[in-house]
Formats: sequence, C-alpha cells, structure tokens
Amino acid sequence: MSEQRQQILILHLASSDLASKTVAWALYDGASEEDALPMQSGDEKEPPYNSVVAAMRAGWNVIQLATLPQIIPGHEHESSYLPYEYVLERKVAINE
Repeated sequence: MSEQRQQILILHLASSDLASKTVAWALYDGASEEDALPMQSGDEKEPPYNSVVAAMRAGWNVIQLATLPQIIPGHEHESSYLPYEYVLERKVAINE
C-alpha cells in the first residue's frame, strides 16, 4: 500500500518572471525518514531547478507567487529579504 507525503520547495528568483534564474532555495521533505537530516543552507552549490518554470515541468505545483516589492523613495539601496519568493509543493508516494 502506498501513502502520499508532501514536499515543499521554496525558490527565490532574480526577478518576478517565473522563468528567471533561481538565486536561493530551500527544500522541506515530508517524505524523508524521520531521523534524516533536513536540508541546510549551503548544502548544494547548484539549485534543484534553474527557475520556477523548470520545477513546474518536473511536476511541482506553485502554491504561492511572490508579492512585488514596494520600494520606498530614499531606501532603494537598503538590504532586506529576497523579494521574489515562490512556494511550490508536490506529493510523492511512500511505500510502506
């Protein structure tokens, strides 16, 4: 019997275009073993997908689009969070 588990992939892109380059990412794998180490920042040098479109073609579903940043005049050069964040998910079968 097969059970389904969820995986969440967060991709930060260079721009709001779904085909733009991935610059940062995180993967949360509900299908991994309970004692498996979660992904850590810097584990991989290359992103799992080059863009959101590439992840979609591999079966990931987009569940959150990035909100476009509001630039306040006079604060254009301040650092903040990465603005183009997309959340994707997919279900994978677990054989028990």
